[in-house]
Amino acid sequence: MRIPAAALVLAALLAALPLPTPRAQTAGATAADAAPEAPAPRSTPLRVALETSFGRIVLALDAERAPATVANFLAYVDAGHYNGTVFHRVIPGVLVQGGAYTPDLQPKPERAPIPNEAGNGLPNRRGSLAAARRPDNAGSATLQFFINLADNPQFDPVPGAGDAGAGYAVFGEVVEGMEVLDRIATVETGPAGPFPSRVPKTPVVIERASRLEEVRP
Repeated sequence: MRIPAAALVLAALLAALPLPTPRAQTAGATAADAAPEAPAPRSTPLRVALETSFGRIVLALDAERAPATVANFLAYVDAGHYNGTVFHRVIPGVLVQGGAYTPDLQPKPERAPIPNEAGNGLPNRRGSLAAARRPDNAGSATLQFFINLADNPQFDPVPGAGDAGAGYAVFGEVVEGMEVLDRIATVETGPAGPFPSRVPKTPVVIERASRLEEVRP
């Protein structure tokens, strides 16, 4: 079957959206590192605050349409995993990606991968939060995530295109701090560590990631 052009664009652009190196995939792995159980659907969005070196970002998570992805993300948040990690890839006008590396670009341990929940009705539009994965493996998302800086329909699923067009699962959105992300998008980038490009020369650090108390009506 011929793969649609949109899928080829997707694969080319996100070929550099790696998950951690094999060392990160195995370090400290135990039976307890299996993907956590998905939370029960809820009408009140779960919210997570990212306190970064550039300012505060608040994310609203959609556990109804992306239960496995939200549960996975929250497991990392609750474990303090994201504290002290960086946004290691910045592509102006496209996305900001992070969650896996320390400021000196050392990979952190990861849990088991989760199913791809792309196609859940949540599009990759400006401000949306999505799970990063390997372009050639739809079910390889673990700890990395990215935030779309623009509408990116090329990241949505392409029916019949296999893993190359399986899409990237959106599981939340930015509800506070989009201006922080736009400011991050202006930092100078270049090669560093295992990456040939797109790494901020001034580290953009996620100092702390934590759940916010629910706001009930």
